Amino acid sequence: MSVNKYNAEGYYDPTPYEALSNVSREEKAASKAAFKPLVYICSPFSGDTEKNIKRAQDFCRFALEKGNIPLAPHLMFPQFMDDNNEKERDLAIFMDIILMGKCQEVWVLGDVISRGMRIEIEKAKKRRQLIRYFNRDFEEVDSL
Repeated sequence: MSVNKYNAEGYYDPTPYEALSNVSREEKAASKAAFKPLVYICSPFSGDTEKNIKRAQDFCRFALEKGNIPLAPHLMFPQFMDDNNEKERDLAIFMDIILMGKCQEVWVLGDVISRGMRIEIEKAKKRRQLIRYFNRDFEEVDSL
């Protein structure tokens, strides 16, 4: 919808034109600011789980502060699935990959790539998803 500089009688009327133009500009800026890409958080879980959970939580917070919606299923699934049960672990990785397919980007954290992370990264590469790597200080690097 365009804003007309002239009123209904055809006279130049700058005040409503400026006001409506400002409203239109603000609406466009708000709609752009509202978009937050969904990013898949790929980080270690097994091993030192307490430390890895805290790092994944911090990485999710980092992604959020960068204007993204972080998705870290490896923080959710262990709440009701057993990571030590191989069948349940494989099912969790399968579900991780399904959710990863809904994401615009895959963010990989740390200097250690676990078996589960390797599976996710390979699948993301096959799908040609954008993969971004971050070191333990959340600085983006070329690869790990």
